[in-house]
Amino acid sequence: MALSVFDLFTVGIGPSSSHTVGPMRAAGTFGAALQRHDRIARTHRVVVQLYGSLAATARGHGTDTAVILGLLGESPERVDPPAVADEVRRVRADRRLRLYGVRDIAFDPDVDLVLHPRDVLPAHPNGLTFTAYDGDGSLVAERTYYSVGGGFVVDGRSIGEAPLVQDVTGVPHPFRTAADLVDRCEATGLSIARLVLENELTWRSEDEVRAKLLHLWSVMRACVENGRRTEGILPGGLRVRRRAPDLARRLRREATAADDPMRGVDWVTLWALAVNEENAAGGRVVTAPTNGAAGIIPAVLHYAVTFVPGVAEEDIVVFLLTAGAIGMIYKQTASISGAEVGCQGEVGTACSMAAAGLTALHGGTTGQIENAAEIGMEHNLGLTCDPVGGLVQIPCIERNAIAAVMAIAASRTALMGDGSHKVTLDEVITTMRETGADMKDKYKETARGGLAVNVIEC
Repeated sequence: MALSVFDLFTVGIGPSSSHTVGPMRAAGTFGAALQRHDRIARTHRVVVQLYGSLAATARGHGTDTAVILGLLGESPERVDPPAVADEVRRVRADRRLRLYGVRDIAFDPDVDLVLHPRDVLPAHPNGLTFTAYDGDGSLVAERTYYSVGGGFVVDGRSIGEAPLVQDVTGVPHPFRTAADLVDRCEATGLSIARLVLENELTWRSEDEVRAKLLHLWSVMRACVENGRRTEGILPGGLRVRRRAPDLARRLRREATAADDPMRGVDWVTLWALAVNEENAAGGRVVTAPTNGAAGIIPAVLHYAVTFVPGVAEEDIVVFLLTAGAIGMIYKQTASISGAEVGCQGEVGTACSMAAAGLTALHGGTTGQIENAAEIGMEHNLGLTCDPVGGLVQIPCIERNAIAAVMAIAASRTALMGDGSHKVTLDEVITTMRETGADMKDKYKETARGGLAVNVIEC
């Protein structure tokens, strides 16, 4: 598949890449299609139907809000998070919206946003259908999309005719599996990061690639700073208190205290909590590779910059290119969607990517990098997606902190070896995919199983 590292890392808003970012993009794509085919002038009403996991956690994951914003013409990359609430409030109060920023139409979210939590469309649990009607109630246009994880959106018309991720561009070093990647690195003598960089040159210059990667790092840093400074209670009704500000104060206060060999773990925990509390509040994050797992890679990168001597911008580029390569393999051969394979596909994948990136940053061999990625997923196998109240808060926020620490441990373990190991990355990815297929639907982002039913929501 001709995937770019920038397909895995995108800037968006919380709380979910598949349930917020993807539906917003789908709604915007539908609006753009209406405009492109000169159908907005004929459209008087739009009805949106959410199916499966999208419907089961629509309120908690902000899917309803995301759809409204997308129909208004907003995009995850450009939308202003503080302004979101006022825009949506106006639509709900007026029961009207300005379709794709062009024309006012009737839209009552209580009527025109229909949830089908028990019905699942073909191809993926995250399906949504948009239907536009004219003033007489006649059909103007209808389109189904699938939000397949990480903010990726697939037009339903391609299902059965093409893979979920379209292969439209040739790259000099194509790879689908970890074995492909390792073989190509050995044949060319290139590192994983350099090989991915040469593929990226298909779309943009080397300077542009580096600038875009460093921009992603700047957004990650800003997210951490916002998360560690913002006090209060997270939205949604669970009354979850933001912990990052208190932890940040404590760590600064104890900076001159006697050395604690585990102090680095506390900082990693802080950085991950800060990101995921921002995500839960609908703030701006980097999807890496999903929003539910957005805190792991920033936390591990902060760890490297803070605790590994001599880390420079080039090392950050190597980290992200390597992590992106591992993410591409998961995307192409398994899934990064919690609704499809459980949280092993989100937090497990991010842990695997971060472990690989950190190992590359330390100068690890291709074998050690593959080993670190394998360890990162192997010990997340079977991880369910069971958000309490359908919110990306419990257990999601803490889960990112634990997985970030695990990624560091996986990297250190791999670096102490010579790169040889019994279980390959491809084998563990296959196991993850098969485990997800065997997992009951109630454990896959529906809030109908696990902690979601055993924790009192108050």
